[in-house]
Amino acid sequence: MWTTESIWFEIAIVSIIYAIGNMTMGHFEERTPKMRRVGKYLLTLLIVCLVSYYFGRAISMIMLGLFFLPVLYIHAYYLPRKKGINGWTGEPKSRYYDFRGWDKNIFGE
Repeated sequence: MWTTESIWFEIAIVSIIYAIGNMTMGHFEERTPKMRRVGKYLLTLLIVCLVSYYFGRAISMIMLGLFFLPVLYIHAYYLPRKKGINGWTGEPKSRYYDFRGWDKNIFGE
């Protein structure tokens, strides 16, 4: 009954990663348009599923793991050293909002 030999396994893995990411890190995307967030999820899902279909699950999961390398570079090196922003907490918020190009006036007054 339960099998991991279908494309649904990849869909589940990507969905779990995005669900956990949104629950734990979603506050950093508070001003990102919802359609952009959904689009990023769908694009990642499409890429992972296509790679899995054409090249196999192992390559797909390796590629999914490699997606985290730029994230680590940005959060561990680029933000703290180049922009003066803590890569894990997004503080100071004013610099983080400037970096993202967001308006600092969160209440729109």
